[in-house]
Amino acid sequence: MKLYDVPLSGHSHRVRLFLSLLGIKPELVAVNLAAGEHKKPEFLALNPFGQVPVLDDDGVIVADSVAILVYLARKYGRTDWLPEHPTEAAKVQRWFSVAAGEVMYGPCAARLINLVQAPFNSEEVIARAHRLLKLLDGELAGRDWLAADRPTLADVAIYSYVARAPEGNVDLGPYPAVIRWLRRVESLPGFLAIPETKIGLSAA
Repeated sequence: MKLYDVPLSGHSHRVRLFLSLLGIKPELVAVNLAAGEHKKPEFLALNPFGQVPVLDDDGVIVADSVAILVYLARKYGRTDWLPEHPTEAAKVQRWFSVAAGEVMYGPCAARLINLVQAPFNSEEVIARAHRLLKLLDGELAGRDWLAADRPTLADVAIYSYVARAPEGNVDLGPYPAVIRWLRRVESLPGFLAIPETKIGLSAA
């Protein structure tokens, strides 16, 4: 099993985190975005969108971080992480949508400004990140996990960019329930941290 990824990418980290939680060690293949490796024909043959991560499971190619999470959970029969009960399944799907929307264009975008000088409006994406964090804090005020009474792929999908939000000048201090949730994720057996970069509020 090969995972084509970028270590600092939160999208890549979602997959590496879940694999680690499952006790699976893939062969990691670093993709050099700065050198344009993601736009070369050999990579585009794996993912025509030219995005990481991509999983190569003995010839079965799966692109997109959330799609890979679902693939892995289904392959290994992990209904604890990807519930089959309609209500819990819907809740997990809801957070997948948040990961692709509010997370991507909030804390992820804010971090990318400092990480790779991405052309986002700083005030706009930081404000969007705080709206998301306020919502998350309310959701987590009376519960331990996002979608069920145990950790699920919803928590895996949301964790990475929220954990590194300070790198995008997004302060987590006003959100105590979010901070407690981050610590719960980090206490899971097999947890694997996303590399920290000394940028933004994390530079101090």
